[in-house]
Amino acid sequence: MRVATVVSLAIVLMAVSVQAADTQAVVARAKQQVEAADYRAVGKLVTVDAAGKRISYALTVKAHWFPGVLRVLLDVVPPDTHGRHEDRMRILLEMRPNGQNAIRIAHPKDAVLTALPFEKWSDGLFGGVFSYEDFLESQYYWQDQTIQKTAPFGARICDVLKSTPGASDRTHYAEVESWLDHTIGYPIYVEKTQKAAGVVKQFTSFGLRQTAGVWSATQIEAKIRGRAGATLLVVERGNAKANLSAKDFSPEQIVHFEDRP
Repeated sequence: MRVATVVSLAIVLMAVSVQAADTQAVVARAKQQVEAADYRAVGKLVTVDAAGKRISYALTVKAHWFPGVLRVLLDVVPPDTHGRHEDRMRILLEMRPNGQNAIRIAHPKDAVLTALPFEKWSDGLFGGVFSYEDFLESQYYWQDQTIQKTAPFGARICDVLKSTPGASDRTHYAEVESWLDHTIGYPIYVEKTQKAAGVVKQFTSFGLRQTAGVWSATQIEAKIRGRAGATLLVVERGNAKANLSAKDFSPEQIVHFEDRP
C-alpha cells in the first residue's frame, strides 16, 4: 500500500513537471514574438455599431522592442470633416516586463505628451471595443501562467494559455486566455475578462501571414460577448522589419503634427 502511494505521488509530480515545462515553453515563445517586434503597419480602425453603421479611422502603428521595454506608437486620424483634424491623436504605449507600463497621448497643438490616467486605460478608443490597454499586450509577462488545454480553434490546434496578473501589474483585466497556434505560437483568439464588471472581450485574428519570418494578421476583430457591434483593426500594408530607432518614438517628434501618416 505504501509503495503504491509513493508510485502515485511520483506520477503526479512527473505530470506537474511536464505541465510546468510545457507552460514555460509556450510563454517563452509568446515573449519571443513580443521581443522581436520592429514593425510599421498602416491601415484603419473600423467601429461597427449594433445597427451595422461603420466609421473608419486611419491608423498607423509603429512598434519596436528596446532593452526592457516595448514601445508602440499609434497615430489615429478620424474621418475628415471639412479638412479639420482636431481629434487626431497619437498614443505612445510602453510595456515593461515588471508591470510598470505607461500610456501617454498627444493631440495637435499639444506641446508635450500627457500621461493617460490609469482609470482611463480601459476606455474604448473612439467608443470602440479596443481600449488603450489592449495595445500593450502585457499578459505574457504577468505573474501566473497556466496551460488550460490543447484544443482546435477552427482548422488550427492551439495551446490555451491562461494569464493572471500579479499585484504589481497595472491592468484592468482579471485574466486573459490566449489560444496560441501550437506550431507558430501566434494568438489566433484571445478572451480578456475585465476586473470590475466581468465583461469578456473577444479578439479573433484573420488572414495570418508570415513576412521576413514574422507572423501577423491582416485583420483583428474585437467584440464584447453578448453585445452587438464590433471593432475591426485592418492592416493594409506594412513592414515587418522597419529598422525603427529611439528617434521614431521621441516625444519631440510625436508632438510634431505637420506630417500626415
